[in-house]
Amino acid sequence: MAIIHSQLKKTKDFEAKRSAYLQLSEDLSSLSHRAWYTSSEEARTLAKKRNKLNVEERIETLIDPGAAILHLAPFAGYQVDGLEEPGAGLRTCISQVAGRRVMIVANDPATKGGTYFPSTVKKHLRAQRIALENHLPCIYLVDSGGAFLPLQDQVFPDREHFGRIFFHQAQMSSKGIAQISVVLGSCTAGGAYVPAMSDETIMVKGNSSVFLGGPPLVKAATGEEVSAEELGGAEVHSRKSGVSDHLAEDEFHALSLCRSAISVLGKNRNNYLQRSQTPCSPLYPAEDLYGILGDDLRKGFPMREVLARLLDGSEFHEFKESYAESIVCGFGYIDGFLVGIVGNDGILFSESALKATHFIQLCNQRNIPLLFLQNIVGFMVGKQYEHEGIAKHGAKMVSAVATCRVPKLSLLVGGSFGAGNYAMCGRAYDPQFLFSWPNSRISVMGGQQAAKVLGDVKRQTQQRKGGTVSEDELQKYETEIQQRYEKEGSPYYASARLWDDGIIDPLQTRTILSLALESCRFDEEQAYTPGVFRM
Repeated sequence: MAIIHSQLKKTKDFEAKRSAYLQLSEDLSSLSHRAWYTSSEEARTLAKKRNKLNVEERIETLIDPGAAILHLAPFAGYQVDGLEEPGAGLRTCISQVAGRRVMIVANDPATKGGTYFPSTVKKHLRAQRIALENHLPCIYLVDSGGAFLPLQDQVFPDREHFGRIFFHQAQMSSKGIAQISVVLGSCTAGGAYVPAMSDETIMVKGNSSVFLGGPPLVKAATGEEVSAEELGGAEVHSRKSGVSDHLAEDEFHALSLCRSAISVLGKNRNNYLQRSQTPCSPLYPAEDLYGILGDDLRKGFPMREVLARLLDGSEFHEFKESYAESIVCGFGYIDGFLVGIVGNDGILFSESALKATHFIQLCNQRNIPLLFLQNIVGFMVGKQYEHEGIAKHGAKMVSAVATCRVPKLSLLVGGSFGAGNYAMCGRAYDPQFLFSWPNSRISVMGGQQAAKVLGDVKRQTQQRKGGTVSEDELQKYETEIQQRYEKEGSPYYASARLWDDGIIDPLQTRTILSLALESCRFDEEQAYTPGVFRM
């Protein structure tokens, strides 16, 4: 396989970009720390008095010593639903328990008692979707007051709301994907169905409770006065109701019982992606990526320089290197995993779409997972390109992405705009995992273009009505549009709404992609059936 020989020169521009990106990295690190360590000192002291662990301590105690953690959607809910902190009161991650890769879904009682906001529900469902696609056993660390009642219309009634959690549990259990709950605190109302619908449930004596209606609701409905422990405590459900299968003395015991339950799941019959060769590092340091990227998307960067710092040995078997050069396709290894790479090196033309479509078909034929590296402003527009059939050629690429049978991973390394987002396997095209770099941006088009388009529409609308728009008024309107697009295009705005599975530092990319790849299940016997290509 050929080596990518870097042409990078560390000029003043490189150093300026590097300095700007260091600030992006520091901002990401600070917010990541807040997303993991959510408990205040007061909350930690209170938990200790109650013989309880904090959510991060629960996860660290549960997983195998030294096991890596693939955090998912750590910034969900950030400045959404009235939540000022990232995480949406829920931790979701993939790690290893008793030697087996599992999905962990853990309520964070330090955030509004672990109640479910709209973003919490969305995050929980996304974790279950990943587990369902990849046959990952689910461990639920339950400590939640159920739905956040003031926002019940955004949490309870719709198809992708709270009830879908239990639907997924039933579906996964029916497919032999283990569902195990460890109840570590309150589990009220609809939330009671998480342990009740699990294959195996563990409760902690004195600290955990499960009931459809808590003591206040019972009193209001029936007049009966009863304590939480008498109504639905661990001993009640372990000795009388049968809702719980194991009675733990404390949280450490409960988490130990959970590890034991995972250890006896039987042989792992699932087909996960395997390394094809011994991993090795790229020839060039990942730290160079800061100076290659910078924080201004108007300054482009060469995709091959990025690949030289992501691929094992900086080796890349490029496909159609001299044809349709605005898109880069080829094969390489990431931490020993063979992947097919589709990366943007400019705008998408008809020949770019055809080249990518051909390559995607090759990967499907050869059972090679795909990695999309997005830095795309979209497809080329204009009379000439429409006449050449760019719409139908772009549709071929979109169709090829939509009908892939091999695992797909997407990484937003720059811009992700318009139909380019679709063709490059955006969220709507069900990549197994989608991550973003902190310099990335995503929206239907760039802010300047949107402001110009909407400004022209406003002017034409007023002219049709016989009126006019002053230049000052138009300038103010366009500035407001551009500022709005800048805000909504931010990776943090996107990640808070779960348009990705997390923002990651370029320096951690190889590690995170490796963890994602080894979590991907793939049935090589599944037939590849592309849709109809308009010729």
